[in-house]
Order: sequence, then C-alpha cells, then structure tokens
Amino acid sequence: MASKGHFFNRKLHSLLGVIPVGIFLVQHLFINHFILYGPESFNAAADFMDSLPLRIFLEVFFIFLPLLYHGIYGLYIAFQAKHNVLNYGYFRNVMFMLQRFTGIFLIIFIAWHVWETRIAAALGTPVNAEMMMAILSSPIMMVFYILGVVAATFHFANGMWSFCVTWGITVGPKAQRISTYVWMGVFAILSIGGILILLEFGKLA
Repeated sequence: MASKGHFFNRKLHSLLGVIPVGIFLVQHLFINHFILYGPESFNAAADFMDSLPLRIFLEVFFIFLPLLYHGIYGLYIAFQAKHNVLNYGYFRNVMFMLQRFTGIFLIIFIAWHVWETRIAAALGTPVNAEMMMAILSSPIMMVFYILGVVAATFHFANGMWSFCVTWGITVGPKAQRISTYVWMGVFAILSIGGILILLEFGKLA
C-alpha cells in the first residue's frame, strides 16, 4: 500500500511540475519580458494579469497549492535520494543532484520572492516595474535573483527530461539523449532571457 502511495505521489509531483508550475514559470517570464519595451509596457501587462477574473482563485488553486505540494514532496525526494553513479551514469547522476539542489534553493528563493511581491501587494504596495526596479537596484539582490532564475529554468528543463521518461514519452537511450539536448537548449534560452530581463530592471533602476 505504501509503495502504491509513493508511486502516486511521484506521478503527481512529476505532473504538477509541468502543469501548472512549469507553465506558470514560462508565463511569468513572458509577462516579465515586457520590461524590455519599457516600464509602461510591463505595467500594462502586470495590470492585465491582476485584472483577470477569479485571479485569487487561480493563484491559490492553480499556482500556490500545486507549488507547495511540489516543493514539499520534492524536499522529501531530495532527502531520500541515493545517488548511484553505477546505475545512472556520471552525467545523469550530476543532473539528478543538481535537480535536488536547485529545488532546495528554489524553496528559499520563491518564498522570498513571494514575500517581496505578493505579500507586499496584499499590504498595499503595487506590483509594478518600479517595485522590481527598486528590488534589483541592489547588487546583492540582483545576484540572488539571477541565481533564482537560473535555478528555476534548470529545474524546469531537467524536470521535463525526467517527466518524459517517467510518463513513457522518451523510451530508450537514443530518445533520452535527444531529449537531453532539447531540454538543455530550452534551459539555455529561458535562462538567458530571464537574466536579460533582470538586467533590464537593474539598468532602469
């Protein structure tokens, strides 16, 4: 019975890493990229997201709760994990460890980011370009956010590789090797884009 419960939780953890957490990450980067066209464009995109019908319901049940489950169960997996080079090979074992390390770091980063933005918004501070420019005017926070973006994009991309294996999409060494190239390419694109967004906020500060 316990093994069945663990199997279900692993499947749910994997699925929630893609839907909706992974989708939210890509959507978050997409909204943030409007800063590249100026603060007014970013504020318009942020206002549009804030004006969505049932926004609070969507945030709680399709972002925060899935993210909370994914993070808590991910911690359990991280501390239960046994890295076996003989079974998985050196490269995949390194990726396995990085997945766990970035997951632990992301719990800290996301908690801080939510505190600085969503909690601040609940207390009356508007979430806009000026808020992010003020945060990223600090070199320490800029480094922290760059690490957070790189960790998030890596965790997503490498998690997608695992998702494809877990759900039987990539079967066999060749398919999994091609999948590695594809998702590491996605990681590079998303991380570079995310860093450029952060640097633009910092430049405008």
